[in-house]
Amino acid sequence: MSRRCHVTGKGVLTGNNVSHANNKSRRRFLPNLQEATLLSDILEAPVRMRLSAKGIRTVEHNGGLDSFLLGTPNRKLTPEALVIKRRILRVQERKAAQPAA
Repeated sequence: MSRRCHVTGKGVLTGNNVSHANNKSRRRFLPNLQEATLLSDILEAPVRMRLSAKGIRTVEHNGGLDSFLLGTPNRKLTPEALVIKRRILRVQERKAAQPAA
C-alpha cells in the first residue's frame, strides 16, 4: 500500500537530518495518513479511504465526500478518488432514470 493521500495526492518527501556538528543523514518525511471511513449519501454506504489530515479537512470543508468529488475537476483527483467519483455518478444516473414512485 502506497503512502499517498487519496484526495490531495500528498506523499513521502525526503530530506536530511542535520546534527549540531552539521553531519547529514538521509530521512523520510511521511504524510499524516489516516484510514478514514466517509459516508456517501448517494451511494448510501460508507467508503474507506486513506487520507491525510488535510485531506479529511478538505472533504469536510466542501460539504462531504459526494459534493467534494462531484465539485472537483477530474484532473485534480487521484486515480483512487476518480474510481469513487465514477461509482457516485453511475448511481446518480441510475436514480435519475428511475420513474418517481
